[in-house]
Amino acid sequence: MTDLPKLDFPQLAALARQSAGIDAACACSGVSLAGWESVPLSLDEASLEEVGTLFEDHFVEPPFEEYHPAGTRYDSPDAPIAPRYFPYNRCTVARCKVCGRHFLRYTEAGGYFVDRRIRLLDAALLVDAAL
Repeated sequence: MTDLPKLDFPQLAALARQSAGIDAACACSGVSLAGWESVPLSLDEASLEEVGTLFEDHFVEPPFEEYHPAGTRYDSPDAPIAPRYFPYNRCTVARCKVCGRHFLRYTEAGGYFVDRRIRLLDAALLVDAAL
């Protein structure tokens, strides 16, 4: 369980717009994180601070349904960011302490592995889609 504040869509959109205005070079932008990626070794996770969560309720399992109306896939760089859908409904939002960019993060857990994943919070892809 976490004490992070629950971010609603307007708050998430505001963070995405802030990120869109950042064009400074930074270690967090050294690798394209346009689509979901395993956290690269070149990214120091200590440089990220969590600022909120997209979990609705930590005691209720969120759905695994994905949102891809244009035929994109989970790892597509142009896949929509729909907070009510997987994997966004399991995400925290983190900010780079150096440049201020915001990222979505979650942990993929399979039968034999755990993979921390990250994606840039892109305002152009953010969609307030109902379930």
